[in-house]
Amino acid sequence: MLKRLFDLTASLIGLLLLSPLFVVIAVMICLNSRGPIFYCSQRVGRGGKTFTLYKFRTMVVDADREGPHITRAGDPRVTEVGRILRRTKLDELPQLLNVIQGTMSLVGPRPEDPRYVALYTPEQRKVLKVYPGITSLASVQYRHEEGLLSANDWEAQYIHELMPKKLQLDLEYVQNNSLLTDLKILLKTLVVIVRG
Repeated sequence: MLKRLFDLTASLIGLLLLSPLFVVIAVMICLNSRGPIFYCSQRVGRGGKTFTLYKFRTMVVDADREGPHITRAGDPRVTEVGRILRRTKLDELPQLLNVIQGTMSLVGPRPEDPRYVALYTPEQRKVLKVYPGITSLASVQYRHEEGLLSANDWEAQYIHELMPKKLQLDLEYVQNNSLLTDLKILLKTLVVIVRG
């Protein structure tokens, strides 16, 4: 209950304070490439239920039909403005709306695409016991994920190498989460974003 109250209060304040930035980002996206401002996709949330996740669009229209649902450094589907948004993590800001809706939390395992959740082991599925988050310890430690995917088949590399490592960190969070833990992860997230 306390976590939900904190999430809701912080998200509402965040949306209010960041609304001018939302407008700037929206204009940049419109001027840079054709298509919608937001990218909406299905993700798996608490209890295995799917929900619509919101992001600022960082790729060309129909990018998910032109290649893997995982991107790596230099992916030609990412727009110029999209590269800036991804590097600064500003593309994630619309997920504050998900938090207000109650489908996400500020901190929790990052929500995954259903096709990858289908590959989870029974142990890994325990991450679905909590609400997914805008940030997590895995997000902080693997903040340069795109640069780590260097194999020719980077989707397979993600599934077999990177995803299990991230899920291990998420499982540790599920077992030991608290409001204090959330505050520490939020602070770490802010530090890495400011440092670039």
